Amino acid sequence: MSIETLKKEALQLSLEDRAFLARELLLSLETMTDQEIEGMWIKEASRREREMDTGMARCIPADEALDKAYQRRK
Repeated sequence: MSIETLKKEALQLSLEDRAFLARELLLSLETMTDQEIEGMWIKEASRREREMDTGMARCIPADEALDKAYQRRK
């Protein structure tokens, strides 16, 4: 089963069941070792680097990014 299929099915659950599932999934992340967490960060950094290299993403100054984030919260 693909992640997208699983997501679609999970979103059809009741509010209570989705909350339970979310809580269980979050708790499962708390058992990760430092090595596993570091590996995930390296994988994410590599993905972001590829996006920058291919032009799928672009760098923006931190103050601009923060301004955009604040505007979205309003």
